[in-house]
Amino acid sequence: MKTAIAIALIVMLVLLFLKIPVYLAVIAGSAVYFFMNPGVNSMILGQRLISGIQAPSLLAIPFFVAAGTFMNHSGVSSRIMELCDLLTGRLWGGLAQVNVLLSTLMGGLSGSNLADASMEAKLLVPPMREKGMSNAFASVVTAASAMITPLIPPGIAMILFGSLANYSIGKLFVSGIGVGIMLCAGEMITVSIISHKRGYKPTRPKGQHLPKGEAGRIVRRSIAPMCLPIIIIGGIRIGVMTATEAGAVAVVYSIILGLIYKELTWKKFVQGMKETVLSTSSIMLIIGAASALSWVLSKEQVPQHLTAWMMGVTSNKYVFLLLVNIFLLICGMLMEGNAIMIILVPLLYPIALEYGIHPINFAMAFIFNMSIGALSPPMGTLMFVTCNVTGCPIKDFIKESIPFYAVLILELILLTYVPFLTTGLVSLIYGAA
Repeated sequence: MKTAIAIALIVMLVLLFLKIPVYLAVIAGSAVYFFMNPGVNSMILGQRLISGIQAPSLLAIPFFVAAGTFMNHSGVSSRIMELCDLLTGRLWGGLAQVNVLLSTLMGGLSGSNLADASMEAKLLVPPMREKGMSNAFASVVTAASAMITPLIPPGIAMILFGSLANYSIGKLFVSGIGVGIMLCAGEMITVSIISHKRGYKPTRPKGQHLPKGEAGRIVRRSIAPMCLPIIIIGGIRIGVMTATEAGAVAVVYSIILGLIYKELTWKKFVQGMKETVLSTSSIMLIIGAASALSWVLSKEQVPQHLTAWMMGVTSNKYVFLLLVNIFLLICGMLMEGNAIMIILVPLLYPIALEYGIHPINFAMAFIFNMSIGALSPPMGTLMFVTCNVTGCPIKDFIKESIPFYAVLILELILLTYVPFLTTGLVSLIYGAA
C-alpha cells in the first residue's frame, strides 16, 4: 500500500512538472493508486470525481466568476480607475499607485489574479511607460499588484481553500479584507519610495487641481460598483444569504450595472458566458480531481502519519509555521497555486489544527504564500502572463522585483506570527471564536 501511494504521488508530481493540466495529473496519480490495488473498487474513483463537485458551497465559484466577467465587460474598470487616480493623484509614482489600488478594488469584483494582471498590463503599462517609467518597473508593479486579488473577497483561492478544508468561506472573505489592505499599503509604500528616488512624479502635482465638481462626478460614477463587496460581505454576515447566494446576487448586480451603463451588449453577454463556462469548467475539474486524491490520502492515513511525524520533529507551532512557509515558498516557485492547494491543504491543515493554529491564520498565510509563488521564477504564472503582454525580459523583471520580494516576505512573517492581522477583523464582525 505504501508503495502504491508513493508511486501515485510521484506520477502526479512528474506530470505537473511536465506542465500537464492539473486535473489530468491529479486524476492520473489517483488512477495509478487504484490500478496498483485491485482490491480497492475502481468505481470509487469515478464516484469521487463526481461527488467532489456537488458541494453546494462550490456553486459560489461560477457565480463569482460570471460576476467578475460581466463587470469587466460593463465599463466598471474605467470608473474604478478614475477613482484610484483621484485617491492617489498626489502620491509619488502616479500611475503605478493607480495600478496597485486598482488591483485592490477590482480584486473585489473579478476574483482572478491572472485576469487582473492581463487587464492592467494592457490598460496601464503603456501609459506608465509614456510617463517615463521603465518597462520592467511597470511590469513588476502590475504583477505584484495582481497578487492582491486572491486575498480580497471574493477571491477564488479562498473559496477553494474553504471547500478543501471544510471551513467558513464567509469568514475567510472577511479576513481577506484586512490582509488585502495590508498588502496594498505595503506595495504602495514600496512604489512611493522607488518612484521618489527615480523621479516618477504624481499624476496631479502640488498646485494642480481638478476642475470644479470633477471629484464629485468621479465618486458618484464609482459608488455603484464599489457597493458590490459591501453587499457580498454584509449579506453573508447578517445571514440574509450564503456565499453561494451572494454570488448569484453579484451576477444579477453586475448585469444591472452593465445595462445601466449601456455597455453590456448582447455580444459581450455571450462572450462573458463563454469565459465563465471555460473558467468554471477548469476549476471544477481540478476540484473533482482533488476529491479523488483526498480519498486516497485519507484511506492511506497519510495526514495522520504526517501529523505524527511533524509532532515528533517539533512540538513548537512557530517552528512548524516557519517550516511550512519555507516549504510553500519553494513549492510556489515550481508549481501552480491551485495544484499546491489540492495536494497540501488536506495534508497540512489537520496538522496546523493539532498545533493549535487558528484556521483563518493558517489559511491566509497559505494563500499569501501561493500569491508570492505566482510572482516568483521559474514557474510564476503572474510573472509569465505579465511579461508576455508587456514584452519585458524575465531577467529584467526579476531584478526589478527584488524590493517587492523584501516587502512581501516581511508581510508574510507578520501575517504568520501576528494572528490578529488575520483574525482581528473576523472576531470584530463574527465575534471571538
